[in-house]
Amino acid sequence: METAVFIVSALIVLAGGLGVVSSRNPVHAALSLIATLFGIAVLFLNLGAELLAVVQVIVYTGAIVVLILFVMMLLGVDREEDLDTEPLVGQRLLAGLVGLLFLGAMLAIIIIGKDAIVTGSRSVTGALSPTVSNITQIGTELFTTYVFALEVTAGLLTIAVVGAVVLSRRPRDLEPIPEPESMTDMGDEPLTAIPEEGAH
Repeated sequence: METAVFIVSALIVLAGGLGVVSSRNPVHAALSLIATLFGIAVLFLNLGAELLAVVQVIVYTGAIVVLILFVMMLLGVDREEDLDTEPLVGQRLLAGLVGLLFLGAMLAIIIIGKDAIVTGSRSVTGALSPTVSNITQIGTELFTTYVFALEVTAGLLTIAVVGAVVLSRRPRDLEPIPEPESMTDMGDEPLTAIPEEGAH
């Protein structure tokens, strides 16, 4: 069962990745990215890492991709791109060479380490305790061993949010935004009702 789930999830991840790099429409590429992230979340569940799966869905799929789509709509780049033109000369050749390099490295690791895949030793992805979930263990570690790093990270995020709010505020000494001409031409005259046809 785990093998079947892994194969299906891996196919979804690969299909989504191909959709990201081959879609002409940026919105379609972002939707393909959602499929890839969901497939990765299922892989995390298959490994018994429930917390990572939930974080994958909430943070990346629910926040990062939505932010990407929002920026696309805001900047007006939700149109098909011309893939025949290259912003950087030779970028496709360089990307192909880097991809082949990574593929060769992965195949070399698999071939060289094929004898060490099944060793009979304790799995690094397995649960540390059969009675305590990994979410409880991670929470305990975060609020005991790594509590200082957690508080520093929370403080930095709070400072970033406050700074963004302050920078986005409009100064009070600026002149108000003028109203459109169509509204100013009307003046302060009261509106009168238009008489109906046939009324005496």
